[in-house]
Amino acid sequence: MDVLNRLDSDQKWTQEESMLLDSVRQLSREKIAPRAAHYDQTAEFPWDNVRAINELGLNTMFIPEEYGGAPLSYACYLACVREISQACASTGIIWATNFHAIKPLMDYGTEEQKQRLLPRIAEGGLAALVITEPSAGSDATGMKTSFTPDGDSIILNGNKIFISNGDVSDLYVVFGKWSEIEGAKESISVLILEKGTPGFTVTGVEDKMGTRASGTASLSFDNCRIPRANLLCNPGDGLKILLASLNKSRPSVAAHALGIARAAFEDAIGYMNERKQSGKKLLEFQGLQFNIADLAAELVMVESWLWRVAKMVDQDASSIGIEASILKLKATDLAMRMATDAVQFLGGYGYCKDYRVERLMRDAKITQIWEGTNQVHRQLIGRSFLKKDKR
Repeated sequence: MDVLNRLDSDQKWTQEESMLLDSVRQLSREKIAPRAAHYDQTAEFPWDNVRAINELGLNTMFIPEEYGGAPLSYACYLACVREISQACASTGIIWATNFHAIKPLMDYGTEEQKQRLLPRIAEGGLAALVITEPSAGSDATGMKTSFTPDGDSIILNGNKIFISNGDVSDLYVVFGKWSEIEGAKESISVLILEKGTPGFTVTGVEDKMGTRASGTASLSFDNCRIPRANLLCNPGDGLKILLASLNKSRPSVAAHALGIARAAFEDAIGYMNERKQSGKKLLEFQGLQFNIADLAAELVMVESWLWRVAKMVDQDASSIGIEASILKLKATDLAMRMATDAVQFLGGYGYCKDYRVERLMRDAKITQIWEGTNQVHRQLIGRSFLKKDKR
């Protein structure tokens, strides 16, 4: 593990960031990790973990100071996502979803909207990014949720599925189509729905393969009357907001996946140093050494790219879309491979729920699916090299 420790130690944190990361590591190790198996088995929402995270004030790290936050670097945020996810993938995605969801409000909200809404998240509130529908997955232009203007209000109608934090959030950043604008792309708009709005219903929570303690909900909007003051930007600005937001959330998904990958690698190495066959440790067999070498090399390279992309974000790089897609693609494929190989290394034990790698394998799979399937990211990356014909 020395090479991974050296990679971590190369990161230059401020004193405040170092102290926070130490606290997050301690919390993850002492409280979050010991509860992970229970929450996976019961699929209960991990309120104990959320309360512990809020006691550290972690939401404040991505909220501007003027709205109750104590902002730190994006790289530090990603490091926290990785640490929490290594302990419990469900808790990691619950916390990271707050950032994913609230970033559009921070980037595009009016001063009045920020003053009114952001303090709720800084104080420990939960948020949800509401995009996916039965007819709109990777292609958001297929959504049918409608926003109809009515004086100082907007009437919201529609249904959403697969919404992380959808059953527990205080604020919902909802994407839909403006009724008075034609065009599948041109009509996409965004508004903020607040918990308790009449006509808003959580219609179900999925029973999932992995990340079982993270609520993934179906939502219904039946003539919800939303103040026009909760509209982000102008009608029709939704696609611009969505694409910009995904470029910041995809590295977060990668950090989540790398937390899972690290946990699987840690368990595999620990087992292979203890388990013996024919009088030798498993890790003394050359074939297994080759397997571990390939996994370790890929883990180091992907984590190095994670910090590269984080630096681009912290330096306000103008365009990181392809870099973010590469990171999301490689990190999530690695998480699935690492967890699957860890199960194989542990043999029959790896297939049993008494060992964490069984859970990690189930948790890893979703990372290849959400925030754009990896097939979509391969298309985006490949298409970026296509030269346009000169006319």
